[in-house]
Amino acid sequence: MRPGEERPLEGGACDGGSELELLKLRAAEYINEAAERLGALSRAIWSQPELAYEEHHAHRVLTHFFEREPPAASWAVQPHYLLPTAFRAEWEPPEAWARSPAPRPLHLGFLCEYDALPGIGHACGHNLIAEVGAAAALGVRGALECLPRPPPPVKVTVKYYGKASHSAAYPWEGLNALDAAVLAYNNLSVFRQQMKPTWRVHGIIKNGGVKPNIIPSYSELIYYFRAPSMKELQVLTRRAEDCFRAAALASGCTVEIKGGAHDYYNVLPNKSLWKAYMENGKKLGIEFVSEDTMLNGPSGSTDFGNVTFVVPGIHPYFYIGSNALNHTEQYTEAAGSQEAQFYTLRTAKALAMTALDVIFKPELLEKIREDFKLKLQEEQFTNAVE
Repeated sequence: MRPGEERPLEGGACDGGSELELLKLRAAEYINEAAERLGALSRAIWSQPELAYEEHHAHRVLTHFFEREPPAASWAVQPHYLLPTAFRAEWEPPEAWARSPAPRPLHLGFLCEYDALPGIGHACGHNLIAEVGAAAALGVRGALECLPRPPPPVKVTVKYYGKASHSAAYPWEGLNALDAAVLAYNNLSVFRQQMKPTWRVHGIIKNGGVKPNIIPSYSELIYYFRAPSMKELQVLTRRAEDCFRAAALASGCTVEIKGGAHDYYNVLPNKSLWKAYMENGKKLGIEFVSEDTMLNGPSGSTDFGNVTFVVPGIHPYFYIGSNALNHTEQYTEAAGSQEAQFYTLRTAKALAMTALDVIFKPELLEKIREDFKLKLQEEQFTNAVE
């Protein structure tokens, strides 16, 4: 979305803070008016779960939703945006806004996630996340249209190459790649004792040979590494790679370590943006844990972390009316329930209200940018700051 300049409300019927609150109410009302359509969108995605990069049905549902959302032709929809199952729906402000002198237009984005998990469907509630993004975008657009004037984890694949030989007749002629894989797995397990509580390591042995009487000449492991910051993730990854190389040395095999093509970064917290979101959420009845937990708690595995290294952003979790745990069949059921709709739309309203704060409170926008630059510097990403 491109809702105009970075300037506060002034003059007319939307003057001052009270008028901003009226805009927020309009955003919430617009989301309520679209509740039935938004619920149908969520159910359509939930009823036909698809794995990542295969979300062709969800892609059609979402693009059709924005193409048909009244008033006609209000959204410029680009299907297959950069990826076959990605899209971009953009709304620009009225022409009068576009002619306003603006040194730097403000761009706001709401991200939708709509892939599911193998076997258990939407056990992470991504159908609801897609609905939240769509609903928040509708809310902001609905509010702005009422104005009478312009306003990780890192993925690592490890391959061991040994030498095949008959395991009974000539075992001394072989170099057992499966031994290397097992040693690496055990090395990582021993290393867990020295890991920080916030570090996470998950791994599997994907390939361990073809027949029991042939010494495996090839094995493969896949590991995910997570840490709360890029600094710590680099330390964790380096220590893990030492474990992999030690296994190769002990078994006599050669090792190939390949990083993921799309590593996931940690989510950079933005204190000012979080505060604005929490203030709006509390007005809607959302109960939050402590601010420190919100800012420094684990963010899970999400490519949204990469986004926050480019632009300021927040990644709030929300209650969906169930105590079921993520990645369970019970959570899948809850994500498709009618009860989840209340909490989902409430979250969308809080995000839309926060977006309006960002648009019409220049001092808040400046604080958000300052927080963003400081966090990048802490993560040694100063080269990304203009």
